[in-house]
Amino acid sequence: MKVTIEKSDIKGKVAIPSSKSMTIRALMCAALSQGNSEIVRPLVSDDTNAAAAVLEKIGVGFAKEDNVWRVTGGKFRVPTEELDCGESATTMRFMTAIVSLIPGEHKLVGGPMLTQRPMRSLVEAMEKLGIKGSLEKKTTPPVTIQGGTFKGGGTEIAGNISSQFISALLLIAPFAPKEVNIRLTTPLTSKPYILMTLWCLRKFGISVKSEWDRFVVKRQRYQPTRFKVEGDWSSASYFLALGAISEEGVHLDNLNTSSLQGDRMMMDHLRNMGVMVRVAGDTVTVSRDNLRAVHADLSDCIDLLPTLAIMAAQAEGVSEFIGIERARIKESNRVMAVKEGLTRMGITVTEDRDRLTITGLKNPKKATDEYGDDEKAEEKETIEDKAREPVIIDSYGDHRIAMAFAVLGAALGGVTIDGAECVAKTFPGFWEALKKVGGNLKTHE
Repeated sequence: MKVTIEKSDIKGKVAIPSSKSMTIRALMCAALSQGNSEIVRPLVSDDTNAAAAVLEKIGVGFAKEDNVWRVTGGKFRVPTEELDCGESATTMRFMTAIVSLIPGEHKLVGGPMLTQRPMRSLVEAMEKLGIKGSLEKKTTPPVTIQGGTFKGGGTEIAGNISSQFISALLLIAPFAPKEVNIRLTTPLTSKPYILMTLWCLRKFGISVKSEWDRFVVKRQRYQPTRFKVEGDWSSASYFLALGAISEEGVHLDNLNTSSLQGDRMMMDHLRNMGVMVRVAGDTVTVSRDNLRAVHADLSDCIDLLPTLAIMAAQAEGVSEFIGIERARIKESNRVMAVKEGLTRMGITVTEDRDRLTITGLKNPKKATDEYGDDEKAEEKETIEDKAREPVIIDSYGDHRIAMAFAVLGAALGGVTIDGAECVAKTFPGFWEALKKVGGNLKTHE
């Protein structure tokens, strides 16, 4: 599916969908609890449906009602087929650990993009805990795990590849006969995601001793609970960015401004770029101001790279983003995808291993004649001054690339997103929500 976005008059209100990360963590904890849990306001998307489907195959019960999923956990069975995680890396990584609790051989598979995501570090860390596993492609899925051999003890893992590896180990640690001690061999990145995991574990009765380079977990029992899922700051980032191009502003409901989610930092980045941000309860309002360049470390909020990059493209000056290397191993190589898309739109982008530099379209340009007459006023080349041909942006099947460039399309016009259906991974209602706040778009095959 393709969606073409023309320059839009953005304004209005949007309800932000629930957090994908929190929904999947809650589902896994509920599955590990003996008894009945309620997940209130779960996100319903491709990724969360994949998580629920895989859990059902190992014996977890689900009763899905409006705004509530009732989950019956604690009684696992050996699956009779491969466990297909779709394109959900969170599901693949968490389930790779969880199936180790079930005796027998289990194979986890995924879609084309997921089979390119790294897994070796997790499998190697699990082996040190007594769990046997193998990777069909040496470093990437499919994954085969021999369950029923989890002993516990000490293990180690890098802290800068994926926080999901650490979260996966923490999820199963309470079941080990021996105390589990997880040591990080490199500094931790994406710390907010670990905080989210620890918070979710506490909600289900599990305590973890943490020193940030080491986690210690004693044998414990999960307790079923009622868990309310908060709004997703990653999904909110696109509408926060839309507010930055809106004269009247965009109002975003269902946001917890004290959330542990790392992408809550989007508000700070917006303010640093000169955007007006106001908070009232669970509503955040963003309205237009002159965007200025920003220098930001995205180590703890790497999913914001595409959104902040398209904002930098509209800002005055040169923006610089560091801590971006892990963005190369997401649903797509996001560094490459962002650079390619912005370059097609005539924006100057410089890429280094862990750095992206973007020269905004609103750069000051001094006008003088050949004799050096400097009496003419300084001119500024603005987005409105740029006449542009329609540009096709390849989403690479990556929901975050598609949604970010949709925002740029609303600002500039003439942007067509190829593979636009990929937003269903985390935000199935994105295109309708964009229309609701004035997005001028057309869907076509």
